[in-house]
Amino acid sequence: MIKIISYNVNGIRAAENKGLSTWMQTENPDILCLQELKAQPDQINMALYESLGYHCYWHTAEKKGYSGVGLLSKQNQIM
Repeated sequence: MIKIISYNVNGIRAAENKGLSTWMQTENPDILCLQELKAQPDQINMALYESLGYHCYWHTAEKKGYSGVGLLSKQNQIM
């Protein structure tokens, strides 16, 4: 069975400050879909998610501070 979670973080940096990575360890999803990132790739601590065993895929907004989405997967290739 695959565990997939969709989560509107309303700002990934704020979510990180509120314990996103701890929650991820508890829930342990195979795939985590994130909405409303409100950050550019260089503002996201990808090493944190990679250390939890995830491969990171981001599609951020063109304008800073606007919405974007991310997909974190324990498998390297998404089907």
